[in-house]
Amino acid sequence: MSRIAIGSDHAGYELKQHLIVLLGGQGHDVVDLGTDSTESVDYVEFCANVGRAVRDGDAELGIVLGGSGQGEQLAANKVRGVRAALCNDLYTARMARAHNDANVLSMGARVVGVGLAEEIVATFLTTPFEGGRHLRRVQQLMALEQEF
Repeated sequence: MSRIAIGSDHAGYELKQHLIVLLGGQGHDVVDLGTDSTESVDYVEFCANVGRAVRDGDAELGIVLGGSGQGEQLAANKVRGVRAALCNDLYTARMARAHNDANVLSMGARVVGVGLAEEIVATFLTTPFEGGRHLRRVQQLMALEQEF
């Protein structure tokens, strides 16, 4: 079981609450980093906090949720050491982990239904990083952060 940090904006709030219950019931330790309602908020800080939790080792993986998942992914990726992937289908969830060693999953609550979201999360959590030639590429991605 994993320690998972999760955060959302107002559009992702209901899916976040659902996933917290689901993941907790599966034995995961879930850290809710907000928001706490469907009242309109800016997503940036919530998603950056998920990235920080992963970066700092307070969580093994993170999940960020919004209407489309786009901005949420961008916010999490601004945190050095985060590899957030927008995955609104099973294929990208599997490839994000297997080939990119993604450590934060982003989804759009207005794009995926609850059932598909559950499958995407399960795929993301259970797909191992393949390493090999992909390790070299992940290292190159991480080296880009050192340029700035």
